[in-house]
Amino acid sequence: MVATVYIVIYSLYHHVYKLAVEVQKGLEESGVNVKLFQVQETLSDEILTKMHAPAKPDIPIITAEQLAEPDGIIFGIPTRFGTAPAQIKALLDATGKLWAEGTLSGKFAGTFFSTASQHGGQETTALTTVTYFAHHGMIYVPFGFANSHLFDIDEVVGGSAYGAGTIANGDGSRDVSDREKEIAKQQGKTFGQIVKTYVAGKSASA
Repeated sequence: MVATVYIVIYSLYHHVYKLAVEVQKGLEESGVNVKLFQVQETLSDEILTKMHAPAKPDIPIITAEQLAEPDGIIFGIPTRFGTAPAQIKALLDATGKLWAEGTLSGKFAGTFFSTASQHGGQETTALTTVTYFAHHGMIYVPFGFANSHLFDIDEVVGGSAYGAGTIANGDGSRDVSDREKEIAKQQGKTFGQIVKTYVAGKSASA
């Protein structure tokens, strides 16, 4: 049985989307099936235009019910005041039925991020999202410091022990760097290997 991982993101200026593409590459290298989704936008077209937001990535919108399908889910989360934005919360807040039925219990969860600044809340966003995983009985997989670029001090590098990340600047003008992409790809590969090993072992013991 081949393990399946979903990547679920919200991306206003495509920084999280670019990280997600790298996470997907790493997951595919690990040998799992991968699908990339985005959450439903809650802002109006008028507001998005005023924010100079580009068109959304051409990927499907996920429903709460679809979260029951994969063996693991990695969430790509831009930070709003040190926590997940309303668009991500809207999806997670709609999982009450899944919680009541224990549907997500035992599934793996991971996180990666985008913030405007180095101190914009990448770690607090992880910590305030983990509560959803805990209530669902999901198995949270932090990245740790598995990539040496997380120790770099010669340039700005997003990410932490909780997952890959990027620093977008307040106006979104800073692009995802090559080092940040490398970290994201490695996180995807590591996450995929863990989920793949678990699913294989579970199938063998069935």
